[in-house]
Amino acid sequence: MANMKVILATKIEGLGCEADLVTVKAGYGRNYLIPQGLAFEATPANRRFINMLQKKRAEREAAELANFKEVAAKIAGIKIELKLEAGEKGKVFGAITNQQIAEALAAQGVEIDRRTLELEKPLRKSGDYEIPAKLHPEVTAIVHVHLVVVGEVADAPEPAESPAAEVEKPAAE
Repeated sequence: MANMKVILATKIEGLGCEADLVTVKAGYGRNYLIPQGLAFEATPANRRFINMLQKKRAEREAAELANFKEVAAKIAGIKIELKLEAGEKGKVFGAITNQQIAEALAAQGVEIDRRTLELEKPLRKSGDYEIPAKLHPEVTAIVHVHLVVVGEVADAPEPAESPAAEVEKPAAE
């Protein structure tokens, strides 16, 4: 199987960004990337074209970085308060996931992708949490979440079996 070198015109997940010189299978390059306008064959003339693409890429990445830094600054000034319902015995119904946190941020005017939130496990207990949001490889924001569980029984001990319940049990012989 022959390989060929191509210059990417756009970012392709798992392959590279625009202006990258990559080696792909000849069929993939000839039959998909080049006809779709996603890449150019790496000829000497097209290699000179790389410089223009690299400048465009650098400008785009600088703009994205500035945008993510601005979003991180907005997130730093926001404290989200969320509520969960609890039943009679303090059992929490549901949990707070990264989806609810992203929606609460959107309500505050900050749109982020829920997958950027690095929530280890859903939140179920009252308290203050600091959840990192990986917005960009160079920018991580901390989302401050205050969770209140409504109807929570504060440190209720588990009910012990009554002596009457022990008498009713059949004796194992």
